[in-house]
Amino acid sequence: MKRLLLPVLLLMSLLTLNARAIELKVSAAALERTLKEQLFNAPDARYYLRGDRNSACYVYIDQATVSFQDDRVVVHVSTHSRLGAGVFGKCVGVGFNTMADVSVVPQAEGESIGFRDARVDRFTGNKELDFLLVPFLQRKLPASMKLNAAELLRAALAKSKDSTGYNVALDSLKVHSMLVTKDRLTVDLDGSLHVD
Repeated sequence: MKRLLLPVLLLMSLLTLNARAIELKVSAAALERTLKEQLFNAPDARYYLRGDRNSACYVYIDQATVSFQDDRVVVHVSTHSRLGAGVFGKCVGVGFNTMADVSVVPQAEGESIGFRDARVDRFTGNKELDFLLVPFLQRKLPASMKLNAAELLRAALAKSKDSTGYNVALDSLKVHSMLVTKDRLTVDLDGSLHVD
Protein backbone atom coordinates (compact mmCIF):
# COMPACT_ATOMS: atom_id res chain seq x y z
CA MET A 1 0.00 0.00 0.00
CA LYS A 2 2.80 2.43 0.92
CA ARG A 3 4.61 1.63 -2.36
CA LEU A 4 1.52 2.64 -4.32
CA LEU A 5 0.90 5.76 -2.24
CA LEU A 6 4.17 7.54 -3.11
CA PRO A 7 3.62 7.49 -6.90
CA VAL A 8 0.03 8.65 -6.39
CA LEU A 9 1.15 11.52 -4.15
CA LEU A 10 3.88 12.49 -6.63
CA LEU A 11 1.40 12.44 -9.50
CA MET A 12 -1.02 14.57 -7.47
CA SER A 13 1.73 17.08 -6.71
CA LEU A 14 2.61 17.33 -10.43
CA LEU A 15 -1.01 17.86 -11.33
CA THR A 16 -1.37 20.61 -8.75
CA LEU A 17 1.40 22.62 -10.42
CA ASN A 18 -0.98 23.44 -13.26
CA ALA A 19 -4.36 23.24 -11.54
CA ARG A 20 -4.13 24.42 -7.96
CA ALA A 21 -7.83 25.07 -7.37
CA ILE A 22 -9.49 23.10 -4.59
CA GLU A 23 -13.15 22.95 -3.70
CA LEU A 24 -13.91 22.51 -0.01
CA LYS A 25 -17.44 21.75 1.15
CA VAL A 26 -18.34 22.76 4.70
CA SER A 27 -21.50 21.42 6.35
CA ALA A 28 -23.85 23.39 8.59
CA ALA A 29 -22.87 21.00 11.40
CA ALA A 30 -19.20 21.99 11.04
CA LEU A 31 -20.04 25.71 11.28
CA GLU A 32 -22.31 24.99 14.24
CA ARG A 33 -19.54 23.06 16.00
CA THR A 34 -17.11 25.97 15.41
CA LEU A 35 -19.62 28.45 16.81
CA LYS A 36 -20.20 26.33 19.91
CA GLU A 37 -16.47 25.79 20.50
CA GLN A 38 -15.65 29.49 20.19
CA LEU A 39 -18.68 31.13 21.79
CA PHE A 40 -20.79 28.66 23.76
CA ASN A 41 -17.83 27.01 25.46
CA ALA A 42 -18.81 27.61 29.11
CA PRO A 43 -19.66 24.50 31.18
CA ASP A 44 -23.38 25.28 30.83
CA ALA A 45 -23.02 25.95 27.04
CA ARG A 46 -24.51 29.42 27.44
CA TYR A 47 -23.33 32.87 26.37
CA TYR A 48 -24.34 35.59 28.84
CA LEU A 49 -25.10 39.06 27.50
CA ARG A 50 -25.97 40.32 30.98
CA GLY A 51 -25.20 38.76 34.31
CA ASP A 52 -23.93 35.21 34.79
CA ARG A 53 -25.18 31.87 36.08
CA ASN A 54 -25.32 33.27 39.65
CA SER A 55 -27.16 36.50 38.81
CA ALA A 56 -30.78 37.07 39.76
CA CYS A 57 -31.34 39.09 36.57
CA TYR A 58 -29.71 37.85 33.37
CA VAL A 59 -29.84 37.50 29.59
CA TYR A 60 -28.24 34.51 27.93
CA ILE A 61 -28.28 32.66 24.64
CA ASP A 62 -27.92 28.94 24.02
CA GLN A 63 -28.93 26.12 21.67
CA ALA A 64 -27.44 27.70 18.54
CA THR A 65 -28.17 25.87 15.30
CA VAL A 66 -26.86 26.66 11.83
CA SER A 67 -28.61 26.09 8.52
CA PHE A 68 -28.46 27.42 4.96
CA GLN A 69 -31.17 29.39 3.19
CA ASP A 70 -30.79 30.86 -0.29
CA ASP A 71 -27.31 32.46 -0.37
CA ARG A 72 -27.12 32.98 3.41
CA VAL A 73 -25.98 31.12 6.51
CA VAL A 74 -28.73 31.26 9.17
CA VAL A 75 -28.04 31.01 12.90
CA HIS A 76 -31.00 30.27 15.16
CA VAL A 77 -30.59 30.84 18.90
CA SER A 78 -32.73 30.47 22.01
CA THR A 79 -32.74 33.48 24.30
CA HIS A 80 -33.52 33.34 28.00
CA SER A 81 -33.86 36.41 30.16
CA ARG A 82 -35.01 37.69 33.47
CA LEU A 83 -35.21 41.48 33.13
CA GLY A 84 -35.71 43.76 36.10
CA ALA A 85 -33.93 44.66 39.31
CA GLY A 86 -32.20 42.38 41.77
CA VAL A 87 -33.77 42.54 45.24
CA PHE A 88 -32.52 40.26 48.03
CA GLY A 89 -31.09 37.81 45.51
CA LYS A 90 -34.28 37.64 43.44
CA CYS A 91 -35.03 39.37 40.15
CA VAL A 92 -38.11 41.57 40.36
CA GLY A 93 -39.21 41.82 36.76
CA VAL A 94 -40.34 39.73 33.83
CA GLY A 95 -38.88 36.68 32.17
CA PHE A 96 -38.74 35.91 28.47
CA ASN A 97 -37.78 32.74 26.64
CA THR A 98 -37.81 33.43 22.92
CA MET A 99 -36.03 32.65 19.68
CA ALA A 100 -33.98 34.89 17.41
CA ASP A 101 -32.43 34.38 13.97
CA VAL A 102 -29.55 36.13 12.25
CA SER A 103 -28.31 35.41 8.74
CA VAL A 104 -24.94 36.23 7.19
CA VAL A 105 -23.28 36.04 3.79
CA PRO A 106 -20.01 34.07 3.62
CA GLN A 107 -16.93 36.06 2.63
CA ALA A 108 -13.39 35.03 1.71
CA GLU A 109 -10.77 36.52 4.05
CA GLY A 110 -7.31 35.32 3.01
CA GLU A 111 -6.91 31.86 4.59
CA SER A 112 -10.23 32.16 6.40
CA ILE A 113 -13.92 31.67 5.84
CA GLY A 114 -15.53 34.81 7.22
CA PHE A 115 -19.00 36.35 7.23
CA ARG A 116 -20.48 39.76 6.43
CA ASP A 117 -23.82 41.52 6.02
CA ALA A 118 -25.33 40.22 9.27
CA ARG A 119 -29.09 40.68 9.22
CA VAL A 120 -31.46 39.95 12.08
CA ASP A 121 -34.25 37.94 10.47
CA ARG A 122 -36.30 37.30 13.61
CA PHE A 123 -36.38 39.57 16.64
CA THR A 124 -37.46 38.46 20.12
CA GLY A 125 -40.37 40.89 20.30
CA ASN A 126 -39.11 42.62 23.46
CA LYS A 127 -37.50 46.05 22.89
CA GLU A 128 -35.11 45.89 25.86
CA LEU A 129 -34.02 42.36 25.02
CA ASP A 130 -33.58 43.21 21.33
CA PHE A 131 -31.49 46.25 22.34
CA LEU A 132 -29.03 43.85 24.01
CA LEU A 133 -29.31 41.11 21.44
CA VAL A 134 -28.96 42.92 18.10
CA PRO A 135 -25.29 44.02 18.52
CA PHE A 136 -24.42 40.48 19.60
CA LEU A 137 -26.20 38.94 16.60
CA GLN A 138 -24.76 41.40 14.11
CA ARG A 139 -21.13 41.47 15.32
CA LYS A 140 -20.08 38.90 17.93
CA LEU A 141 -21.89 35.87 16.53
CA PRO A 142 -20.60 36.16 12.91
CA ALA A 143 -17.05 36.79 14.17
CA SER A 144 -17.27 33.63 16.29
CA MET A 145 -18.15 31.47 13.27
CA LYS A 146 -15.01 32.47 11.36
CA LEU A 147 -12.96 29.43 10.30
CA ASN A 148 -9.29 29.48 9.39
CA ALA A 149 -9.24 26.86 6.61
CA ALA A 150 -5.43 26.73 6.55
CA GLU A 151 -5.25 25.91 10.27
CA LEU A 152 -7.85 23.17 9.84
CA LEU A 153 -5.97 21.58 6.95
CA ARG A 154 -2.62 21.85 8.72
CA ALA A 155 -4.10 20.15 11.79
CA ALA A 156 -5.59 17.39 9.61
CA LEU A 157 -2.24 16.85 7.88
CA ALA A 158 -0.16 16.98 11.08
CA LYS A 159 -0.40 13.23 11.62
CA SER A 160 0.00 12.26 7.97
CA LYS A 161 3.31 10.52 8.70
CA ASP A 162 1.62 8.21 11.22
CA SER A 163 -1.14 7.20 8.82
CA THR A 164 0.72 7.20 5.46
CA GLY A 165 4.43 7.12 6.26
CA TYR A 166 4.91 10.51 4.57
CA ASN A 167 4.91 14.02 5.94
CA VAL A 168 2.34 15.97 3.95
CA ALA A 169 2.25 19.69 4.78
CA LEU A 170 0.33 22.69 3.57
CA ASP A 171 2.57 25.49 2.27
CA SER A 172 -0.03 28.08 1.35
CA LEU A 173 -3.76 28.55 1.05
CA LYS A 174 -5.94 31.36 -0.28
CA VAL A 175 -9.73 31.37 -0.14
CA HIS A 176 -11.16 32.95 -3.31
CA SER A 177 -14.92 32.63 -3.09
CA MET A 178 -17.76 30.92 -1.30
CA LEU A 179 -21.25 29.95 -2.31
CA VAL A 180 -24.08 28.53 -0.25
CA THR A 181 -25.54 25.52 -1.98
CA LYS A 182 -28.48 23.43 -0.85
CA ASP A 183 -26.83 21.80 2.16
CA ARG A 184 -23.20 22.96 2.06
CA LEU A 185 -20.98 25.99 2.00
CA THR A 186 -18.79 25.48 -1.07
CA VAL A 187 -15.41 27.18 -0.76
CA ASP A 188 -13.10 27.68 -3.77
CA LEU A 189 -9.47 28.02 -2.81
CA ASP A 190 -5.93 27.65 -4.09
CA GLY A 191 -3.23 25.96 -2.13
CA SER A 192 0.04 24.14 -2.32
CA LEU A 193 1.29 21.07 -0.45
CA HIS A 194 4.65 19.37 -0.13
CA VAL A 195 5.49 15.78 0.68
CA ASP A 196 8.61 14.64 2.58
